[in-house]
Amino acid sequence: MSDDMNSETKQPHWLVRPATIKKLWIGGVASLLALTGLSLTVHPHATFGIEATPAFYSWYGLITCVAMVVFAKYVLGIFLTRKDTYYEDSGAENIKNAADKTGVDHD
Repeated sequence: MSDDMNSETKQPHWLVRPATIKKLWIGGVASLLALTGLSLTVHPHATFGIEATPAFYSWYGLITCVAMVVFAKYVLGIFLTRKDTYYEDSGAENIKNAADKTGVDHD
């Protein structure tokens, strides 16, 4: 049985129901718009001049989030990606070599 299903009523978990997902998106966007609107009405006591720009924390957070995703995908991806056959090629050989070195038969 799937983990997404409720065992007693056979209904999907409340977080995977399409109606709930839509409500969560609407609530999230509404709260972001409300907070951005409120930030326009409050006088910022900015340390740096750029902090005084309208909705600074909203656009700064968006740009920072996009930059982190791009950095992770294109820069870290160079160092962290492996071939699709990374485990298939060396897995059996490593076990056999380890068994040969220890003298233990794993067959």
